[in-house]
Amino acid sequence: MSSSPRPWVIAETNWKQVKATRYEVAVLPMGATEAHNWHLPYGTDSYQNDAMCAEAGRIAWEQGAKVGILPNIPFGVQTGQLDIPFCINMNPSTQLMVINDVIASLVGVGIPKLVVLNGHGGNDFKQMLRELQAKWPQIFLSTVFWPNVHDGTGIIDILGDHADERETALMMHLHPDLVLPKSEWGSGEANPWKLKAMREKWAWAQRAWTQATNDTGSGDPQHATAEKGKAYFEAITTKLATYFVELAAADVSALYQRG
Repeated sequence: MSSSPRPWVIAETNWKQVKATRYEVAVLPMGATEAHNWHLPYGTDSYQNDAMCAEAGRIAWEQGAKVGILPNIPFGVQTGQLDIPFCINMNPSTQLMVINDVIASLVGVGIPKLVVLNGHGGNDFKQMLRELQAKWPQIFLSTVFWPNVHDGTGIIDILGDHADERETALMMHLHPDLVLPKSEWGSGEANPWKLKAMREKWAWAQRAWTQATNDTGSGDPQHATAEKGKAYFEAITTKLATYFVELAAADVSALYQRG
């Protein structure tokens, strides 16, 4: 944590700062509490969310964008992992109500834009925001899934989707004290579907996690290093900040380029 309150991190800042600032964008990070292979902490998604949003918020703030990073919601959709202890499930219907209440609080004080920053693959906020945008036209709603900001190409050797090289490298950079020694890492080898349509990814069903994986990881972490994590973190947060800056300055009544 920084030595003084960061005005873009709402949990750290104070009423004196908030009263004097016209915030343009609120960011709501939503993570998860779940097993991450043998070696990463259950809070991996939330630790990453907190760090990414704070750093992207700093970059944006220093460029003049008045961004307010809200506290991370530490529970996500875990309906395929209910047999794993402490994988705390928050149903999509519950998430909808949580986001609705956050929006109501923001609209009531005139915050014009909200970004839901998704840090967990089991979450999917698009359909929720379709419904909520119609209900709350006073605020512009958008969502970002951070692996889509930068998938790791050019930095990460083996791309997976859970407790893989990307997440392991990030946590080695952000919280090395919470990562077990490499001798404890699982292989992250996942078990493919028997159904061809599922393997080809033109059909979808929720994965039963303890059947689809062997160590709760999905993706080989073996080449992860803290140096890769640092480079990847910088790539994500620098690019994410460009969206915060652009959104803060945008006129939401004129967001489309006409030919």
